[in-house]
Amino acid sequence: MIQAGDTAFILVSAALVLFMTPGLALFYAGMVRGKNVLATIMQSFFMIALISMEWVALGYSMSFGPDVGGLTGNLAWAWLSGVGAAPNADYAATIPHSVFMIFQCMFAVITPALITGAFAERVRFAPCLVFSLLWAVLVYNPVCHWVWGAGGFLKLMGVVDFAGGLVVHLTCGAAALAAVLIIGPRKDYGRTQFFPHSLPLTLLGTGMLWFGWFGFNGGSALAADGVAGTAFVATHMGGMAGMFMWTVVEWKHRGKPTTLGAASGAVAGLATITPAAGFVTAPSAIVIGLIAGAVCYFGVLAKSRLGYDDSLDVVGIHGLGGLVGTLMAGIFATKAVNAAGVDGMLYGNAAQLGTQALGIVIVGAYAFIVSWGLLKAVNAIAPLRATLEAESQGLDLAEHTETAYSD
Repeated sequence: MIQAGDTAFILVSAALVLFMTPGLALFYAGMVRGKNVLATIMQSFFMIALISMEWVALGYSMSFGPDVGGLTGNLAWAWLSGVGAAPNADYAATIPHSVFMIFQCMFAVITPALITGAFAERVRFAPCLVFSLLWAVLVYNPVCHWVWGAGGFLKLMGVVDFAGGLVVHLTCGAAALAAVLIIGPRKDYGRTQFFPHSLPLTLLGTGMLWFGWFGFNGGSALAADGVAGTAFVATHMGGMAGMFMWTVVEWKHRGKPTTLGAASGAVAGLATITPAAGFVTAPSAIVIGLIAGAVCYFGVLAKSRLGYDDSLDVVGIHGLGGLVGTLMAGIFATKAVNAAGVDGMLYGNAAQLGTQALGIVIVGAYAFIVSWGLLKAVNAIAPLRATLEAESQGLDLAEHTETAYSD
C-alpha cells in the first residue's frame, strides 16, 4: 500500500540526485582551464536530457523490467508502458511505480556524466554523446539489472550494492580507464602543468554533490525508515572521513594541504561508502571513509607513474572508490543494521567478501571490454578526439562558439 511519507521522501531524494549532475558539472568545470569550462559543463549537463530520453524509451525496462535469463529486463515497460501510480512489489511496495522509475532515472543520468571527467578538454561533443548513449544501453542498463533488477544474476548470487558502488562508480571508472587509454593524453600533457582555473567553483560543486548524495544513498532505502537514516548518517561519516584522511595524507606527503585535495577526498569518501551505506554502522562508515581517503589519494598519484591522462581523476576516485567500497561491504555489513542485507566477514560470513570480489571482477571486466569496443566503434565513424587546433583554441569556442568569461 502506498505511504505518503515514503513517496514524499523518494520524490525529494530523486530531486537531490538530479541536483548532483549540475553539481558534478561545476565540480569538473572548476578543475579545467578557462577555455574549456562550458564544454566540460555541457558534457555533464546535457546528460539530463539525453539519458532521461533513453531511460523512458528503453533504459528503465531493460534495467528493471521483467527478467530475461538474469541478464536484462524485457521491453514490456518501454516508453513507461504500465508504469503508473500503482506500486510494484518487486522493488518498492509503498511508493508509486512511477516514483521508483524517476528516482532510478537520476542514477542513470549521472553515471555517464561521471565518465566525461576522464577525457575532459580533448573530446568532441557529438561523438561524446553517441558514446554515452550507447554506453547507457549496453553497459549501464544490463549491469543495473544484474545487481538491482528482480532476477538479476549477481543479485541472486548474493552480491550487495546498496546505492551504486558497482552499478555507478565501478562501471564509470572502468569506462574512464578504457577511454583515456584509447583517446590518449591532452596536448602537452607531461610537459606543461595544467592548473585548475577556479577551485572555488570545484568546491561549490563538491558541496552540491555532498548535499545530493544524501538523496543518492538515503533514498536507496526506498522508504523513510531506519535504513534510510542509517544510510544518511553513513554517507556523512564516509564523506567527512574521506576528506580528513586525504588532507592528512597529502599534508604529510607534499608538505601542504590543498583545497582540491579536500574536495577530492570528500568525493572519494562519498563514492566509497555508497555500496555499503545501508548495511554498516556509523563507526564502520568512518573506517571505510578513512580507507578511501588514503587509497584513492595514492590511486590518483599512480596515473603519472602508469602514464595515462585521467584529466579529473575518475579512475582513481570513482573506479577505485567503487571497488574498495564494494569490498568493504563484504567486510563491515551486518544484518543488525539492515535485516534485509547480509553479514560481512567481521560478522561471521567470510564468504561474502569473496562474493563481493566476484561481482567486482564481472562488472569491471564487462564494463571495460564493452566500453573499449564502443569507443573504438564510435571513433572509427566520428573521431572522438578534437583536433590539435581546437584543443589549443579551447573546446568552448571550437565546439560551442561561446566563452565562459569575457576579457
